[in-house]
Amino acid sequence: MFKFGFGQDVGIDLGTATVIVYVKGKGIVLREPSVVAVDSNSGDVLAVGGEARRMLGRTPGNIIATIPLREGVISDYTVTEKMLKYFINKVCGKFVFSPRIMICIPSQVTEVEKKAVIDAAMQAGARKVFLIEEPIAAAIGAGIDIAKPCGNMVVDIGGGTTDIAVISLGGSVVNSSLKVAGDKFDEAIVKYIKKKHNIAIGERTAEDLKVNIGCVYPKIQDVEMDIRGRDLITGLPKTVTIHSSEMLEALIEPAMMIVDAVHGVLERTPPELAADISDKGIYMTGGGCLIDGLDRLLQEKTGINVMIAQDTVSCVALGTGKALENLDVLEGKR
Repeated sequence: MFKFGFGQDVGIDLGTATVIVYVKGKGIVLREPSVVAVDSNSGDVLAVGGEARRMLGRTPGNIIATIPLREGVISDYTVTEKMLKYFINKVCGKFVFSPRIMICIPSQVTEVEKKAVIDAAMQAGARKVFLIEEPIAAAIGAGIDIAKPCGNMVVDIGGGTTDIAVISLGGSVVNSSLKVAGDKFDEAIVKYIKKKHNIAIGERTAEDLKVNIGCVYPKIQDVEMDIRGRDLITGLPKTVTIHSSEMLEALIEPAMMIVDAVHGVLERTPPELAADISDKGIYMTGGGCLIDGLDRLLQEKTGINVMIAQDTVSCVALGTGKALENLDVLEGKR
């Protein structure tokens, strides 16, 4: 159990797929799947994080394993609050002084959605809550100096949302947020396998396929992977071999939606900043950008050099951590 004194500051990347917690002075101290297992009869939380994720799709009737965040926003307020409380207690211990917390949110959430995040964090034990937009946190985490008067483009592909922003002088000039990201890739795989092979597979199998052989740009060598699912005709378990060329077919549509959104943001970017971007390139962050060939596809379609940031999955959390250093300045502004 980590223990800290008065005035501890915590940064949380409240992702649809993963929650990453950063503590000032300690770095990243927790990385857990955003899954909660709840007893439907009593409402008690039975497991959170990795333990709960292992229960997904495998629980009896009275236990519900849920993902309380969908498409970057809170879909189940009560469960999100319990999950936050669990993670804050795990990181901070039971302490006299509540922590100040900074939480990442997608760039185009509504005031109601912002209030839900703030309320959930306050109920979970925060002393004060600050919000930071994901693309700005991702840019800071990727090591970009966002304070300069020059354009930087960040494409942050998470589990629930893809956030695209052109950042200059510490703020986003043009941004877009679309609900096509890691989860939509998984859904596309489930649909494709069902349509082509007449087999029903779960989200976890779809994710394994995406991680191991998924691609959105033709591979030089076709790779394959065996999966198990339920045959929709006989109703019995069946094993099939899936090729990466099939994954390309399944994933190209959501990938092109992201490319089109990037294109749309570039069209709305002021000429001076657009010149900076074509000079510096586009930065990709978030776990979703690790799909094989997504950077090459984006580079081919935009004609701009595309770079994948180091430690892409942690970029947003690291950026939040760096922003925590300036919390006193933020408090002074209010």
